[in-house]
Amino acid sequence: MRFGVLDDRLIAVLPDGAAHDVTGLAGPPAGPAGPLQRLIERGRPLSAAEVRTAPAVDVGGAAWDAPLPFPRKVIGAPANYRAHVAEMGNPNTIVEWGVFLKASTSVIGPGRTVELPYTDVRTDQEGELAVVIGKEARHVSASDALDYVFGYTCVLDITTRSTEDRSTRKSYDTFTPLGPLVVTPEEVGDPDDLALRCWVGGELRQDSNTSRMIYGVSRLIAYASSVMTLQPGDVIATGTPEGVGPLADGDEIVVEIERVGRLAVTVSAAGALPYGNRMGMPTA
Repeated sequence: MRFGVLDDRLIAVLPDGAAHDVTGLAGPPAGPAGPLQRLIERGRPLSAAEVRTAPAVDVGGAAWDAPLPFPRKVIGAPANYRAHVAEMGNPNTIVEWGVFLKASTSVIGPGRTVELPYTDVRTDQEGELAVVIGKEARHVSASDALDYVFGYTCVLDITTRSTEDRSTRKSYDTFTPLGPLVVTPEEVGDPDDLALRCWVGGELRQDSNTSRMIYGVSRLIAYASSVMTLQPGDVIATGTPEGVGPLADGDEIVVEIERVGRLAVTVSAAGALPYGNRMGMPTA
């Protein structure tokens, strides 16, 4: 089953392509985290029979919102593909770096615009598989980790190559495009064997497979849960393969993941400023 959010309504799409508005089955009215968060927190998956009794919806040409517009946590996995480690020229991997956090306010939905912060500092695309946690996880084993997954979606971890800490460089507003749909595990199958491609301006930049991750999904969940409690609706960005590169005003970024979906956003430099003029710089 696939879940998306359209006009603040929670939509379920069955494997046969039929779409239904299941907002009323998700629980109390949605807060900032949105209706999918409510469904995840209820702790019981919807059955196909429940979905089919909900009102039918025509989603042809739909402009989907971010499925989780304000997740509790966005957890990132740095340097989780060896070919990306090589292209960045730093020998450290996720084994040495651990995980990092991105601001929840950096999330945007499909079709929205990534806003470049600087005119003279490179900002890159990083196409990634995202894991949505379905229930509280703390010190889980790798063998049990997939039991804690609600579903999978596409994410872009936009990154400015400046001097600040990783969480700063990746947390600007608009730097976490997410969606369009969250796909449940039975439709995805093995998350460690999915083709992943990313285009910028029509150019194929990233062409890899999640089988090349250093920490696969199970190990990554187990590791993250050893550091912090994972909560329903948390998003884990699993790392990016080689092929990252600079973004420019007017670019379209597209990430496509086998059996998960296709996420597209645009890029604007309308509000960009010189790096030396950023907030926090010393004044004369």
